[in-house]
Amino acid sequence: MTQRPERADAQRNRGAVLAAADALFAASSSPHSVSMDDIAAAAGVGKGTLFRRFGDRAGLIAAVIASRLEPLQQEVREAQDGAESPPRQRVADLLDLSLRFKIENRHLMSAAEDAGLSSPYQAEHYSWWHGTLGAELELVPGVHDPDYTAHALLAAIRADLVVYLIDGQEMEPEALRTSLAAYIDSVLG
Repeated sequence: MTQRPERADAQRNRGAVLAAADALFAASSSPHSVSMDDIAAAAGVGKGTLFRRFGDRAGLIAAVIASRLEPLQQEVREAQDGAESPPRQRVADLLDLSLRFKIENRHLMSAAEDAGLSSPYQAEHYSWWHGTLGAELELVPGVHDPDYTAHALLAAIRADLVVYLIDGQEMEPEALRTSLAAYIDSVLG
C-alpha cells in the first residue's frame, strides 16, 4: 500500500506548529513552561491537531529537534564529501559541532530526555550522531572499538551534563569546548 502525499493544508499546519513550538521554546527559559495550548494558539491550530500530528509532547519536541538538526546534518554530510582533514580532526570537529548544538539547545535537548523519549540512545538524532562518529573513528589508527568509543565520547556531551555544567556549575561554554577537546585527545591517545 503506497502512502498518500500529505495534503497542502496538513503541510502548512505542520510547518506552523514546528515554527511556533521552536519560537516558544527558544524564547522560554525552559521548554517545560511552554504548554501545548500555547503552541496550538501560536500556530493557529487546535490542540487536537498537535496530538494527531505529533502524538504527544515528546513527539513534538522530537520533531522540533529534528527540524533544528536538519541543516546541521546537511552541513556535516557536505563536509564529509570534501573531507581533507585527518580522521582524528574530523572526530574532534564532529563532537565540537554536536556540543555547540547542545549548548545552544540545551534546554530543549534536556526536555527531550525528560519528556519520556525513552532512552536518549534510542533517539533518531543520537543514532545519526553515533553512526557518523563511529564511521570516522573507524579511520582513526589505534581505536580498538569504534562503536563503543563513539558511545563513550557522546556520553561526555549528554544534554543533562551540558545543562548541569553550564547552568548548575556556571562553566563557560568555551571552557566546556576546551575540556571536550582535551578529553578527546586523551581518549584517542
